[in-house]
Amino acid sequence: MASEIRSVPAGELNRYVEGIRGVYARAFAAPPWHEDPAAADDYAERLARDALRPGFTAAVATAGGTPEGAAGKTVTGFATAWITPDVFPADRSYGQVAQALGPGRTRAWLCGALQVDELAVAPDAAGAGLGAALLHAVTEAAPDGRCWLLTSLRAEPALRLYERAGWQRIDAPVPGAAALVVLLGPRHPRRAGL
Repeated sequence: MASEIRSVPAGELNRYVEGIRGVYARAFAAPPWHEDPAAADDYAERLARDALRPGFTAAVATAGGTPEGAAGKTVTGFATAWITPDVFPADRSYGQVAQALGPGRTRAWLCGALQVDELAVAPDAAGAGLGAALLHAVTEAAPDGRCWLLTSLRAEPALRLYERAGWQRIDAPVPGAAALVVLLGPRHPRRAGL
């Protein structure tokens, strides 16, 4: 069954939240994430707050159902992104990212850029190009092509997806047990110096 990719305004996310929760639970239960199913509930709650962030954008992949709405459709993947604030955050893994890049590169490369926060595809829908399509859908309007994301070096399928899509790793290991790495999008102007 083919999936359809749709940009979803923040105000319409609630129509898809149960499907997003299900995809999140299945996608992030696998290695290297090993997330507990309760993490999907936490994500669904966080998603409502994230939708209020400046520059928030989301895309959802759905299959089945009717073309005019979410009713009867199965969510097969999703992606979310927003504009990184000018004052770089310190919560979650942001502090470790700032430590790895230093204040100058953090400010110049990441602040004001579009950050891809989450991208997940249901395991039974993997391999159909949904990840790349979702990534493109949430980054196509990145300001001046500036976009970035953070993932684990242990997430080899995700790294292959990003690198096939033209994303480039920053050679600055992010401290911490998660083995995180920052990638810059294919049109990010700072890539030339990497």
